[in-house]
Amino acid sequence: MPFIESGYLGTARSKSGATGLWQFMMNSIAPFNIKVNEFIDERRDFRKSTVAALLKLAENHRTLGNWPLALAAYNAGLGAVSRAVKKANTSDYWLLCNKQELKHETIHYVPKFLAVSYILSHPRQFGVNYWPETTEWTTIKPGKQVSLDVIARETGTDRNLLYRLNTELLYGITPMDANYELKIPPAQVEALAALLEKDDTGLLRYYRYQIRYGDTLSALSRHYSVSIDMIEQYNPGIKSRYLKIGETVIIPAFKEIGPYLGGAGIPAQQGGAFMGTHLVAKGDTLWSLAIRYQVDPQVLAEENGMDLNQILSIGKALKVPIIE
Repeated sequence: MPFIESGYLGTARSKSGATGLWQFMMNSIAPFNIKVNEFIDERRDFRKSTVAALLKLAENHRTLGNWPLALAAYNAGLGAVSRAVKKANTSDYWLLCNKQELKHETIHYVPKFLAVSYILSHPRQFGVNYWPETTEWTTIKPGKQVSLDVIARETGTDRNLLYRLNTELLYGITPMDANYELKIPPAQVEALAALLEKDDTGLLRYYRYQIRYGDTLSALSRHYSVSIDMIEQYNPGIKSRYLKIGETVIIPAFKEIGPYLGGAGIPAQQGGAFMGTHLVAKGDTLWSLAIRYQVDPQVLAEENGMDLNQILSIGKALKVPIIE
């Protein structure tokens, strides 16, 4: 049985930027088990970030002794507010504001927060009569990587709802974490559990690319918008410096991208054009230099009396075309 947790999510959208629903910065996420990596940014997870925000406010209150200061510390940082309290020798938030001991943004942050809280606590008094519908959700641990698009297609789940429930997924693909909990509508639990048990259903979408002259993992990484590490994870044993012409590389499809024409489109130069010099630096390969100098890597190798797969020595002088 999958792990299930029930909850409700309002349909109203919130402004969730790079730092997430509750504006967590990277240097403040560690104590709350919020993960940020190339697949996921849990600052955007409405469940985890809300729990973390409440824990942070509680910590501020324990340290500072009152809620106005706790709210101020959520905005300015616990250290900054603690220093202001010590400097002014007062725990009165309003007095600190009068003395200009807090930054301008924080002085206005707390009154705005309290005003919104009061209005929402007395909606009829202020003519607030719109309450968004709620969506019930539960969680399930996929135990493997799976695309939200595949889930939507195979289980009949509303695709937009899946993405809204799991805004922490940067590419709509669950991370390689057995403990990751995917949020889904309760009615789809059995269908998804059955899908995850199938061995004949592709749970991810991939591009398959056949290596040609001039190709490098860095160029493929840029074109397909995935990291080199990720390409290496999906292609065990592949080595950037030893790509083999004709081998097939599997690349996860995070979004719709046209075919890669990079290395194959490099124009060949005539021997007489090799009037420049390049000193080999760390990371250089014949293929990466071929792309840089717009020449076929085989021609570049021949002009320098080298084998196509030969390792370059740092500091070695190579003949290259002059790029105008």
